[in-house]
Amino acid sequence: ETLETLIKQAENYTSILFCNTYRNMALEAAASVQEFFTDVGLYLFGADVNPEEFVNRFFDSLFPLVYNHLINPGVTDSSLEYSECIRMARRDVSPFGNIPKRVMGQMGRSLLPSRTFLQALNLGIEVINTTDYLHFSKECSRALLKMQYCPHCQGLTLSKPCMGYCLNVMRGCLAHMAELNPPWHAYIRSLEELSDAMHGTYDVEHVLLNFHLLVNDAVIQAHLNGQKLLEQVSRNSTFPPPLSFDQSKEKHGMKTLTRNSEETANTRKQKFINSLRLYRSFYGGLADQLCANELAAADGLPCWNGEDIVKRY
Repeated sequence: ETLETLIKQAENYTSILFCNTYRNMALEAAASVQEFFTDVGLYLFGADVNPEEFVNRFFDSLFPLVYNHLINPGVTDSSLEYSECIRMARRDVSPFGNIPKRVMGQMGRSLLPSRTFLQALNLGIEVINTTDYLHFSKECSRALLKMQYCPHCQGLTLSKPCMGYCLNVMRGCLAHMAELNPPWHAYIRSLEELSDAMHGTYDVEHVLLNFHLLVNDAVIQAHLNGQKLLEQVSRNSTFPPPLSFDQSKEKHGMKTLTRNSEETANTRKQKFINSLRLYRSFYGGLADQLCANELAAADGLPCWNGEDIVKRY
């Protein structure tokens, strides 16, 4: 849910860039922006999509818009053939410099850890769901019956088992659950290490929310190199070259956008990891928790030892 919100916010930032700074392109760019962030979401949530491919696809679709609106705005050919020709020329003329490669690197480094993190959380949910319903042996069922209900036969309905007695019974019943403790502990430790590594260039929040800045830099770079791109495109296509390139247009700039939300995806992730640490020994300490919190008598109170009420076990 947090990542879905983050993706939507990054998409909004990119849409705002086009609406505020490149309005003449905004309508045509909307579909490409939406497709890009849909692919980001699909990849994060485990789909078989390739970040390099959807980054390339985005910049391929961006170049005809930049070319037609900023570099060669007098063009009258709006055919699909013409747009496809310009689109195909993008990888040959490199209008955006190294920015597409930078985006590929940032997306690859940041999306993969987050994707792995989500897959790991799903594994944890699967483990918890699998152990949600306990199946006790006959011996365990008899021991539980004796511990919980035998004092009722003597009219001792309010008595609770002694702590030591409860621990003996519950640890025996939950021995197979306790075996999960080492791998569960290692699982949470791995989540901590993965979470700690998700910063800087591996921080998906930083990368996604600053994507629009790189898009802006890419458009500016193509605009500033407009005359050179006109010549390159005309050599790479069968269409007649334009007469001139107007460099009088002002350089497009924009302000850095900041998040309004007080709680970021990173702080939510850190809170979650911190809370998960409390359950590192969950399966190993389950018997102790059940006895201490629910089943056994408090210290100093008379308790049932399996045969009679005693002051201590």
